[in-house]
Parts: sequence; structure tokens; C-alpha cells
Amino acid sequence: MRLLLAFFSLLVLTACSGRDTTPETPLTAPRRALWVLAEGSHRVLEDGARIDALVDNAATAGVSDLFVQVHRAGRSWFPSIHADDSPHREIVEELGFDPLARLLERAHARNLKVHAWFNCLSLAGNQNAPLLKKLGRDAVHVDREGRSLLDYPGRDVPQPDRKYIQLGTPGLWLDPASPGVIEHLEATLDDLIRVAPNLDGLHLDFIRHPMALPIAPGSRFNGLDFGYGAASKTRFESESGRKFARGDRWDAFRRAAVGELVRRLDERLPEHWEHSAAVIAYADRAYLSAMQDWRHWLEQNWLDFAVAMSYTRDDRLLRYQANSLPGGVGGERVWLGLGSWLFTSRPERLRTQIKIAEAASPAGVALFSYDALVDENALDALPWTAP
Repeated sequence: MRLLLAFFSLLVLTACSGRDTTPETPLTAPRRALWVLAEGSHRVLEDGARIDALVDNAATAGVSDLFVQVHRAGRSWFPSIHADDSPHREIVEELGFDPLARLLERAHARNLKVHAWFNCLSLAGNQNAPLLKKLGRDAVHVDREGRSLLDYPGRDVPQPDRKYIQLGTPGLWLDPASPGVIEHLEATLDDLIRVAPNLDGLHLDFIRHPMALPIAPGSRFNGLDFGYGAASKTRFESESGRKFARGDRWDAFRRAAVGELVRRLDERLPEHWEHSAAVIAYADRAYLSAMQDWRHWLEQNWLDFAVAMSYTRDDRLLRYQANSLPGGVGGERVWLGLGSWLFTSRPERLRTQIKIAEAASPAGVALFSYDALVDENALDALPWTAP
């Protein structure tokens, strides 16, 4: 009799422990967002009809949040005395109204949240940015060989290094450890808060160091990394009481400088604004190589949520990331960012990736980008669309 009971018990346990690999629908639907480019194919903020279409399309598609780019390469799509606000001034002169104000009015009427997408430490190729005119060459990153990004030919690694090393995102990058850089970005944010206090949040991007490919996991290893300006090394020596040397302390100093920028921007935000950032989905790589310790930012509540950019055509890799990121440090506040531009001509692939992401019950899912989805008439393919 005991043997028979044991046999049936084993059958029950086996049935209960069987692996079901079918993604389940999350109990609570995540928030759903679109990244909207300032200078993409649709340039939404430059036309009233395109603003209205964005709001209508987003509401119909079941979107809850819009990350709308308003600061890029030292230029602003809002009135500013610290950024180059010529894009805003030219649009207002053409349209006769403030496009951001119109977007906020229309979006809030449809219960959509609008977050100001704010590129922080990348100037792209803009050598005429007001910040550079004010602070000079020292504001721009210097590599471990003592070469400024300002002197990189074609905005990429000089020869002969370029034969085996290249920049992941070529361009001019700002060093947050250099005097004046954080203060200038704070002042630019103050301009935004003053003219658009009814925004729903600040969404940071390019809030890290540039990375060379192949990637070195810290300054102790051979490779190419950044932050070696004279002013930054002097500050390191002053704060650490040690002579400059590459290694863990130097990496921690550079990492802390990026974190200081996040913290100080957070401290300036209106109470009702959410604070978020687009971050590298490979969290350890972000920590070791990009000086982007976004898990710490979540732990310290400097961010309300982070959007991990899980841009990949590999569904298996996406599933690994979707299931690991929400379970890590601060994971309950991690959103998954999907590279929807990779699949706009194949809507079934996009729906598959959204299903994989949402099966892991993240706090939110964001798609990059609105422009790409509209270009391919793919908004209707979103599984969130109301019937």
C-alpha cells in the first residue's frame, strides 16, 4: 500500500513540475510607451497636424506614455538660454504656436503622459553647442592615450587604432567629471521646467561614457576608454588623496561622476515629474565599461524607472533579458525597450517580441520608435490596439 501511495505521489509531483514554456499573459498590463524623435522621419514637433496625429495614433494603439525628444546635441525644442534653442524659435515662427504646449494639451486630454526625452552627454557632431563655447575643450572626453574626441578624424578612432577599434556611437561626448558640465545641464533643465512645468517626466538618454568596440571591462584592461582629461584626473587626485592611476578606484570615480549628474538632475524635478533613463540592457557591461551604474540609481531612488534597451533580432536573447532584468536589483522598476524598427516590415515578428517581453511582467514596455512604426504603417500591428 505504501508503495502504491508513493507511486501516485510521484505522478502528481511530476505533473505539477512539468515545464510549460508557453509565455503567460501578465496579471497586470505594463505601461506602454513610444520614443518620438525630434529629427526623425516625421519631425512631429514641427507640424500641428503631425502632433495631433501622434496623439490620436498613440491613444488608438493603447499607448500610455510618450518619450518626446526635446534636447539633442546641445539643441532644444523649448525656449532656453543655455541650449541652442534655434529649433524651437524657428518652429514657433513658422507655426505661430508652441508645439510642446500643444502636444501636452492634446496628450493630457487623451490621458497620455508626456516625458521630456533629454539627451545628456552626447553632442553628436555639434561643435557649436553653447556648452562648448562656454566651457571649451575640457568639457569633451579625452581617451586614455590623451586624445580629445574633438580631434578624432571623422568622429571616430584615429589610425592605426581604427584598424581594430571603433566607437560604438561616434561623436562628441561630454565628461561629467569636468568642471561646469553638470552645472550647465542643470541650468538647461531649469529652462525646461520653467517653460513646461506640466510635463509628466524627464527621460534621460546618453547618460554614460562612450564605449569603444571591442569593449574593455574597466581601465585595468588593455583597450580604449574615456574620461582622462587633465581636469578630471586632477579632481580624482584631490578627492581620493591618491596619485592618478588606472584601476578600480579610477573606474569608481568616473562611475560616480555620471551618477552625480543623475542625482543632481533628479533633485531639481517638480514633485509630480517621473524620472527615468534609457539604459544599456547588459547591466554589468553598463557598469564596467560605460560607467552607467543604473541599478544603483534605482536603489538610491534617483530614478523612478529605467528602460533597458533590449534591441535585438534574437528572440531567445530577448527572452533571457526579459526574464532576468525585472528580477535583478531594482527590477520591479525596469521597463523593456524593444527595437521595433527592426521589424516594422514584419509585424508578426514585432508582435512576437512584445509577447515575449510582456510575458515577463515588466513594469513597462517601450518601442523605438514612433517614426519607424508610422513609416511602415505598422502601428495597427501592435497587440495593444483597441478593437
